[in-house]
Amino acid sequence: MSTLTEAPPPLAVEATVTKPPRRRGRWTPYWLLLPGILWLVVFFALPMIYQASTSVQTGSLEEGYKVTWHFATYWDALSEYWPQFLRSVLYAGAATVLCLVLGYPLAYLIAFRAGRWRNLIMILVIAPFFTSFLIRTLAWKTILADGGPVVGALNTLHVLDVTSWLGWTSGDRVLATPLAVVCGLTYNFLPFMILPLYTSLERIDGRLHEAAGDLYAKPFTTFRKVTFPLSMPGVVSGTLLTFIPAAGDYVNAELLGSTDTRMIGNVIQTQFLRILDYPTAAALSFILMAAILLMVTLYIRRSGTEDLV
Repeated sequence: MSTLTEAPPPLAVEATVTKPPRRRGRWTPYWLLLPGILWLVVFFALPMIYQASTSVQTGSLEEGYKVTWHFATYWDALSEYWPQFLRSVLYAGAATVLCLVLGYPLAYLIAFRAGRWRNLIMILVIAPFFTSFLIRTLAWKTILADGGPVVGALNTLHVLDVTSWLGWTSGDRVLATPLAVVCGLTYNFLPFMILPLYTSLERIDGRLHEAAGDLYAKPFTTFRKVTFPLSMPGVVSGTLLTFIPAAGDYVNAELLGSTDTRMIGNVIQTQFLRILDYPTAAALSFILMAAILLMVTLYIRRSGTEDLV
């Protein structure tokens, strides 16, 4: 009989720990970020700090301003100009809703139905950017002029009767009314809604729509269950890009509105350049920034998406 003997275990080879080679240029990304960081510090952080110090100063332009930590300026500014704050949020919200209602179908058309006309439609969408913001706004004074074709058509359809009852127009006039300001805001910021929506819709895999059809889903059900939820990043991005600049805008209210349609941007511009009350203007700017930041934070959390386009 042969006896089976187990082979002795192999000798353990001592593991040699070698340090990974030192990568060259590990500081390169930081050097590439340095110009952008310096830009933000010089043109964003430092002006913010300067405005923050201005908001707590007291004095006059002749005597000079001194930092006295006078925080009552914030309360005085808010208590005096809260109607303009509320009006800015209302106008910006109305313009954002109109941009979403007008922009979503157009973005859907470009993403899924445009075909060879896609590039042409995209050029038409961004065509307003080829002209000045001021020129585009002044054009609406001609479009909404008294006795013009637009006002005549609205009178024929009795639309102005409804808007006058709601307080958005004044009789047969559209200029110098809230409706004119909202129209200007909607037109100027509509591309900021369409472009994120188009980018988000274009990313949707078309096979998902086919799968929904195979499961006998109707077109509206497919849109409600598939298309719209997947386009939420574009909806959130578009609404933010529209609402934030619209809330601080003053050009449309200045050119298309009246003293009764002044927004908070008009008040800040007047305080800075005409009345020369720099502490109040700085305080109003920080209140507006804080209010928008709070609303944006709550909106993003409520939307349930962090994947912004």
